[in-house]
Amino acid sequence: MKTIIIIGDGMSDRPVARLGGKTPLMVARKPQIDRIAREGRQGRLRTIGETGPADSAVANLAVLGYDASVSKEGRAVLEAASMGVDIESGDVALRCNLVCLEGPAAEQRIRNHSAGHIATAEAAELIAALEAELGGGRGPEPVRFHAGVSYRHLLVLTGGWASSAVECAPPHDHVGGRAADLLPRPLPDAPAAEKDAAQRTAARLVALHAQAAGILAGHPINLARRSAGRDEANSIWTWSPGRRPTMPTLRERFGVRGAVISAVDLVMGLGVYAGLDLIRVPGATGLHDTNYEGKAQACLDALVDHDFVYVHVEATDEAAHARDLDLKIRCIEFLDERLVRPILAGLEANSIAAAVAVLPDHPTPVETGQHGRDPVPVAIRRPGDAPDATTSYDEVQAVQGALGLMVGDEFIRRVLA
Repeated sequence: MKTIIIIGDGMSDRPVARLGGKTPLMVARKPQIDRIAREGRQGRLRTIGETGPADSAVANLAVLGYDASVSKEGRAVLEAASMGVDIESGDVALRCNLVCLEGPAAEQRIRNHSAGHIATAEAAELIAALEAELGGGRGPEPVRFHAGVSYRHLLVLTGGWASSAVECAPPHDHVGGRAADLLPRPLPDAPAAEKDAAQRTAARLVALHAQAAGILAGHPINLARRSAGRDEANSIWTWSPGRRPTMPTLRERFGVRGAVISAVDLVMGLGVYAGLDLIRVPGATGLHDTNYEGKAQACLDALVDHDFVYVHVEATDEAAHARDLDLKIRCIEFLDERLVRPILAGLEANSIAAAVAVLPDHPTPVETGQHGRDPVPVAIRRPGDAPDATTSYDEVQAVQGALGLMVGDEFIRRVLA
């Protein structure tokens, strides 16, 4: 049997006062996802632990049934795999956001984590300037900058001098926070053998933040954005340090051939390490304007020679990080109408027997704009499985579903069974 896993990133939530105590999933119009719940079974999946990072790397790995310890190396190394950037055994990779800070120098705060969702072409010029001035693998503490998509880029500390035992604050979790209070620092519990390297690494990162700010301030891209009244990419923000991980592929674990569809390098890089084929869809942006229809068709096409397809949509998470309730609801509705509906229609038109699962990787409550730790609602429709009594897909109905609370690899084993 074929399997499709559809991820609405950050889609689940908590009761919202403006919605009369309901969640965005409870008020959004989503007849196709509700159909999957009604004709299938619901439950919940714990993707984020009670301690440790509430991170998309942890969450997506958990959906695929990998132990959370695999993700301790952070998301940057996963994104590097998607970007085709080789991480050597002695390297430390970090995510490098272009962000917008505001306020006087000593009191600057994070205005947003994305430099106003800067365009990829603009960002590439800025990252190229930073690589030319600060990178290139030069000097006693060599680094390299690698351009990614929009605000999401990569910094690699090369040559074996650096430590990953550095505490870094994810910028999307600290919008409004004072930048000086959130800069990289050595982990307080860093192994004794790494304390000096961790101190050196944190100091180098803080210096790079300051040096990059000077370069970015006078760059023509930012001068033009300032003139147009748009948010500037006036700082880098480094976070999620880690080294190259090792993990068994899903084919080795379950004997299946899979593919992943996403606009996000983190998820595509996870796919590389999990042994999935990467399918890139033109017009997939990671935002509300992504190419939903293209992803749906790519999913159906992939089923011809793959056992399962992992379809990831970032838009709901970005809307929640922006604390935009109306946009988050619209993104849920776009997911339903423009991705889930054509997938279900395509399965029926081609008489394909497939299990279909819908879930978020983690909650992103819109009132906080930060990732949450609550178990996520899961709906699975499998041909031949009798439905449970739930009738619509949301956080409350999922508690009442027959699947119960799943942990570890229970979800992936159930959906691939």
